[in-house]
Amino acid sequence: MSSEPAAAIDPALIEPWLRARSVARGLPQPVRDRGGLRLDTNLPVELRRYVFARPGPGLIELGRSITAPLVFLKLCGPPEQLAALLPAHWRLSPVGYVMTCGTPPATVGLSPGYRMEIHANGPVTEVCILDDRDALAASGFAAEWDGLFIYDRIVTDAGHRRKGLGRAVMAALGAARRSPQSRQLLVATEEGRALYAMMGWDVGLLFSSAGIADDTGV
Repeated sequence: MSSEPAAAIDPALIEPWLRARSVARGLPQPVRDRGGLRLDTNLPVELRRYVFARPGPGLIELGRSITAPLVFLKLCGPPEQLAALLPAHWRLSPVGYVMTCGTPPATVGLSPGYRMEIHANGPVTEVCILDDRDALAASGFAAEWDGLFIYDRIVTDAGHRRKGLGRAVMAALGAARRSPQSRQLLVATEEGRALYAMMGWDVGLLFSSAGIADDTGV
């Protein structure tokens, strides 16, 4: 399957997506910085990320000046484009896929032995599917913000896959969309892209990322 976008979307959507993602995850709002957006996540695996909708001098400057790990540079574009702008000490991460869909997810019934919990907190919705032992089998989040309805962190435990749980999470989240004009968007991994494509989602942009290896070489 080709990694090229099937239907291009405006890279300017990345800013409202990142703002909605911050709302969904309880993170600080990003700030504009050197032609991109800076998000100070202060997480154990990431201190900060810079996100650029397009290449520019600010991205090149950051690539040259940053030498510490746990800071990531991200660009809407193919990984080879990002790599060409950065010094050799930067390492590419697996590419992401910005995907959109014009129709809400189809309703899906739960398989026997599972139950669903839905928690809403303002613009954020969380869906959890539990098995008959109350163990978490699948989950996901959504946030509606600034004309976007984003799906985030859709996860199905390995022991509960191929039972339609991910589709059920997506359907329950989609039902929480308040405005039919809010555009649906998510960023998928390589594995997730194929699954979402079967659900009617289209790749609109490639989303590339690079970081610096820590002292252990990871």
